[in-house]
Amino acid sequence: MSNPFTKVPTQAERDAGARVMDSCAVKAGFSGVAGYGIGAVFGLVLSGIEFSSPVDTSATTKQQIKTVFRDMGNKSLSSAKNFAIMAAIYSGSECMIESYRARNDIYNSVAAGCVTGGTLAMRTGPRGMAAGCAGFAAFSAAIDWYMHKDD
Repeated sequence: MSNPFTKVPTQAERDAGARVMDSCAVKAGFSGVAGYGIGAVFGLVLSGIEFSSPVDTSATTKQQIKTVFRDMGNKSLSSAKNFAIMAAIYSGSECMIESYRARNDIYNSVAAGCVTGGTLAMRTGPRGMAAGCAGFAAFSAAIDWYMHKDD
């Protein structure tokens, strides 16, 4: 019996794998998972330096530690969810825009930033959506310019 992990894939299998990995849904999914991980770490670090919860001085030290860890976990989870949603929307919209335009330039990032900002600010109304669109588009343009300024 041969080992399936040592089998060299055929060209057809490589092409099928490339098509799956180039799919916008897969890219958005991977970005969401990565965003979740980064958001969890980011939320954990920031919750450690945030002192918004009052300390109950009548509680024992063990109870206070449990409360602090519970708050840190809740903030970390909240941040992880937000980063996952933001990363998935941005990555998916950028992939779709790039596929439609058949170009890879700064305008894809700006448009994806606008879509992401507007989508995340949907509950705030048209003004909030416009501000979210402008803010995310500007941030995306700045990051894309910085990352590709030597090209």
